[in-house]
Amino acid sequence: MSLSTTDADTDTDDTAADIAAADGGHVISFLVRHVWLGMRAAIEGELAEFGLTVPQFATLMMLDHAPGMSIAEVARACGTTRQAANEMVTGLQEQGLVERAPHPTDRRVQQLTATEAGRETFRRAGPAVRRREEELEAGLSPELRRAGREWMAALAISCALQEKGA
Repeated sequence: MSLSTTDADTDTDDTAADIAAADGGHVISFLVRHVWLGMRAAIEGELAEFGLTVPQFATLMMLDHAPGMSIAEVARACGTTRQAANEMVTGLQEQGLVERAPHPTDRRVQQLTATEAGRETFRRAGPAVRRREEELEAGLSPELRRAGREWMAALAISCALQEKGA
């Protein structure tokens, strides 16, 4: 299934999607990046209401599922440097959304946990993010949505295995 576009939708000059489509969509990483940048901008607008950025929301989501992560683990999961992750977590900490505690066996590592305020902010922001994602997917069939999610999950696993050298 493909989405149809109106003339108003196609008035832009050589967008990233147009360039990738001209190649027959063979540069998957370019298309994925273009989608991510568009979705990130849309989601960032929703998160502003909660005083969060996309990386901060992602960090609260990760800490909700895996409390005790280190800065290095957050950096890897967000695809950023430890320095950038540390600065982002400092912002969350200053808002009272995250706490740092010493690791029980490695004094060089700090464990991160969401505070009750952080968990509540995540719970309140989640529906706004999901609603915006649903708006972005509105023109897609349920089958295409499901196939897209399955493809992304499988490719994420493949990339993780390659990264580990499997």
